[in-house]
Amino acid sequence: MAQRWLGALTLACGLIATTVALASPTDDPARLASVGGRIYGEGMLGKGDALVGTRAGHDPVSGMAAACVNCHRASGMGQVEADILIPPITAPYLFEKHEANRVATMDPRVGKTFNQTHEPYTDASLARALREGINARGQPMSHLMPRYALDDADAAALVTYLHQLSANWSPGVTSARIQLATVITPEVDEARRKVFRDMMQGIVRQKNRSTMVAEKTPNRYHMASAAQMILGIERGWDLQIWELQGAPETWSAQLAQHYREHPVFALVSGLSDTTWQPVQDFCESTRVPCWFPTVPVAGQDRGTYSFYFSGGVGLEARVLASHLAVSAQRPRRVIQVYRDDALGTAAARALRDALKAATPGIALADRSIAADAPAQDALRRLLPTVAAGDTLVLWLREDDIKALDGVGVPAVESYFSGTLAKGEQAPLPASWRAHAHLLYPYQLPDKRRNNLDYFGVWMKLTKTPLIDQPMQSEVFFAMNFLTDMLDEMLDNLYADFLVERAETMLARREATKAEQENRDRVLLGHDGDLVARRGPVTMEESTRVKTIGKNEAFAKSEGTTLYPHLSLGPGQRLASKSAYIVRFAGDSGDEVVAETPLITP
Repeated sequence: MAQRWLGALTLACGLIATTVALASPTDDPARLASVGGRIYGEGMLGKGDALVGTRAGHDPVSGMAAACVNCHRASGMGQVEADILIPPITAPYLFEKHEANRVATMDPRVGKTFNQTHEPYTDASLARALREGINARGQPMSHLMPRYALDDADAAALVTYLHQLSANWSPGVTSARIQLATVITPEVDEARRKVFRDMMQGIVRQKNRSTMVAEKTPNRYHMASAAQMILGIERGWDLQIWELQGAPETWSAQLAQHYREHPVFALVSGLSDTTWQPVQDFCESTRVPCWFPTVPVAGQDRGTYSFYFSGGVGLEARVLASHLAVSAQRPRRVIQVYRDDALGTAAARALRDALKAATPGIALADRSIAADAPAQDALRRLLPTVAAGDTLVLWLREDDIKALDGVGVPAVESYFSGTLAKGEQAPLPASWRAHAHLLYPYQLPDKRRNNLDYFGVWMKLTKTPLIDQPMQSEVFFAMNFLTDMLDEMLDNLYADFLVERAETMLARREATKAEQENRDRVLLGHDGDLVARRGPVTMEESTRVKTIGKNEAFAKSEGTTLYPHLSLGPGQRLASKSAYIVRFAGDSGDEVVAETPLITP
């Protein structure tokens, strides 16, 4: 915690005023800001020419390559590249007096200071910096900062844009509260819906209890960072649960109405068993982060604000196509069976596209089941069309998989979706298991047990029933990852900055958390040893990690989720990009065996 507040950053270079003539009082600020936004984000000047900048000892850059957004990001909060710190250039950091104590945590690997080291910029001094690269002390700025060829009109436009860049918190944020929402689509069954609601509300209550009462109970553990407490910027969370109704075509209007009534900073987690596309489209149009929902398929054209654990059935389709492309026994034909609904057709389309790209020589045949048709009758009709040399792909949910009991088993290799079938819990009849394979986007069970230790302890302490491990562990991660990111953002609560922090910090956060859990295991030791040395395990220790039993071998955590590895980069929106192909170990039970190494298509 202390490391977070020690990791604070402010703008490192000050700028001085000059006599450069900028905008006249009659210029329209909205028009200027629009032109400045194109300069900042696209490298396009007001008359449509390319922005040109030069760096010492380097060739000029122009157009998009010269755009400010490349280094300072859409939020204006900057970034760290290797050991180079690119400072914030938002309105508060540029124009507020240094007494405002603006603080930004960027990266623990580079040095920082708490406060600004320059007087507030004027429009003229900022224009001089952009053109000449001269700071407040009359010294050149870093050679990495381009010196831009800007006439007075374009300089005025860019300065006007910077005056409004992250000037205010994003909607849903006040000095005391952060408004959040989560979305449940209408087809989700009541049992999963209830446990999802209970978990989301329970985590928010827990967060608020450990944050907002700190001044009354100073010894209580804080979920806020030390910097938040020192700066007095701790905030409570308010959670709206938006339960959608009706057909997906109506969801956009429902979401818009919810947002008008309760503007929120982010949609956190979320639950759906069908398309998520209307929710993603809402997030992109309103610039509201859509934060790791539990969905079977990611939306198309993912844009800027929507993050997913994986591509779901889309990832599985690409993994299967990659596997078949290098298989020693390539099928002459792939037959895919799917429900003719939003989810089934999305899976079928994904496999169609993946096979076309990876294995153009394999024929593909579709066999669809009407959305409301009895599964067993349809399967009995469709499966006899499978012939020797075919490969069968069944995009079926649990209920449809149960309907395979009593249906004749084709003597061909068959593949099932691990996402739709709930992984190794798939209720596959014994007669099908000999030739069945699972497209498996999760970490193998024996490796992920340690990854989910903290989740398991939290579930026990809160007496939350385990009915769907993938969904519930995803909720737990999404809420905890959001907590960590908001802690590190401090008072810089801008939606674009949350997006950028997720891109930058996910892989590092996972590695840090896993290492902390491994240290905890070593520290706490075996149950009996710990009790003998120090007495019964305390509640604080029990909430951190399960200790190791006498007969248990120590195994390191590799992450904190059920996925093999989570990471993001600029523009990436699918955190897990790999999957296994596994088979069942027997005619019954949920033990699976990997048939392939991890496949990253």
